[in-house]
Amino acid sequence: MIILGIESSCDETSIAILERKADHFLVRSHFVASQVKTHAKFGGVVPEVAARMHLEVIIPGLDAALHEAKITLEDIDVIAVTAGPGLMSALMVGVEVGRTLAWTLKKPLVGVNHLAGHLYANWLPDAEGNTPSILKAPFPALGLLVSGGHTELVLMRGYGKFQLLGETRDDAAGEAFDKVAKLMGLGYPGGPVLSTLASTGNPKAYSWPRPMLKSANLEFSFAGLKTAVRYHLEKHHPKKKDLPDIAASFEQAVVDVLIGKTLRALQEHKVNTLLLAGGVAANGRLRAELSAAVARRFPAVTFLKPNLPYCTDNAAMIAAAGYFQAKQKKYTDWKLLKADPNWSLSKTT
Repeated sequence: MIILGIESSCDETSIAILERKADHFLVRSHFVASQVKTHAKFGGVVPEVAARMHLEVIIPGLDAALHEAKITLEDIDVIAVTAGPGLMSALMVGVEVGRTLAWTLKKPLVGVNHLAGHLYANWLPDAEGNTPSILKAPFPALGLLVSGGHTELVLMRGYGKFQLLGETRDDAAGEAFDKVAKLMGLGYPGGPVLSTLASTGNPKAYSWPRPMLKSANLEFSFAGLKTAVRYHLEKHHPKKKDLPDIAASFEQAVVDVLIGKTLRALQEHKVNTLLLAGGVAANGRLRAELSAAVARRFPAVTFLKPNLPYCTDNAAMIAAAGYFQAKQKKYTDWKLLKADPNWSLSKTT
């Protein structure tokens, strides 16, 4: 089966051609056009600007992906497109392209939840091209989904069977990274820059709070941590030499909360697999420390993390999610598919 994936939920335009072989996925092409430089001058993503830029590159991106994969549109078996959540105007670009292709080519169409796509990124090949062992016996699985817009713990009992266990009450972890980076004058998007800076600092230099770490639930909160850093910066006006320690201590606080809540969820729910997903899944400290903590506390649980190119928004993960929906015949009539900027993962079946 050959799946065309289309992703335009925020500020990356992505097209991927994914082929399902006998027991693994092959990414035949993967096109991504980032808008970071354009939105950096505004300090954040401007929805209408993002939509216009999607319009400019989505068809050339489709042509490039088909050329790299050495196929034509007629060779596509299924079209998978992100239908939500995300920015409404941005989502509409990808959805309309997907609907039009499905209509003109008479191909089956699936609308994919963007967050489900992030979880399914763990089904894609690793950096060496190896297929994860999750394809054999993954369920039940626990997903830690950490991105700029979402921080969630999700129980996955099967393909397309999601149960939301806990989520953030305010800022998502990635959002907190970007906001603290902006407070520190690191620009936009600041999360990756802050993490790079943190790699040279002392994570124990500052005792930032660990919000809700000890609360008897699986929910998160990062607004208070962000505010603590802001008050410190406003009061002490730290010098440039102090910034690595501030960044490292902040990053460590976020990682401690994410790991603590994940270990609590693993204690409460017996699972076979832990899936790390989302843009913040690329964070080196989180990947390393979560891996070590799970190996120490839950050695029977298989811990999987996506290959770095598939952590951030991309169409390969959307194609992977689309494959499993197609296997279950969960198609959408092209006339009925609509963008839903508030599509909750818990309402995905």
